Amino acid sequence: MAKVCEYYLAPQSPWTYLGHERFVALAKQYGVQVDIRPFDLGKVFNVSGGLPLAKRAPQRQAYRLVELKRWSEHLQMPMTLQPKFFPVPGDPAAKLIIATRFAHGTDAALTIAGAIMRAVWAEERNIGDMDTLAAIALECGHDGKALLKSSETASVQTEYDRYTEEAIAANVFGSPWYVVDGEGYWGQDRLDFVERAFQKH
Repeated sequence: MAKVCEYYLAPQSPWTYLGHERFVALAKQYGVQVDIRPFDLGKVFNVSGGLPLAKRAPQRQAYRLVELKRWSEHLQMPMTLQPKFFPVPGDPAAKLIIATRFAHGTDAALTIAGAIMRAVWAEERNIGDMDTLAAIALECGHDGKALLKSSETASVQTEYDRYTEEAIAANVFGSPWYVVDGEGYWGQDRLDFVERAFQKH
């Protein structure tokens, strides 16, 4: 049996962007099956004491920018620290990721998730805009309009709500969040520990 990692993500999160490609590569390297679970970070914040960026204390906001700069330089990943289209609602993008998994499987969903995060943090694109999301899906080799249409169905919404409820039940309070063997790891800076968990048999 392949090991499974539950991957809770909010597609608008800069930290998820910084960790995404490394996480996908690690899962591939160790033959770990990814259970991709886009969730509603706002709802999780409401029950876990998290604050949206604009409501955080100025010193926390300032330090966040310092850390993002440090990490993007360390990982050599392009990043606009204060993108034009942020904050941006994550719901439409999250539901597009779920619709992609329904239609084309987990690998396609992981690919489109990466493209969506790159769009916000490296390409100054608005992932709250439906035409932009359709274009991103098309760039990933899919029928963007068809995927968008299916992203608005009740079955996708039900899955999104379920992932959010399961995130709350699993004590998730941020993104990215990885669960391996029942243990949670918060943040792309915990990928070393995630890798160690992947190595355990």
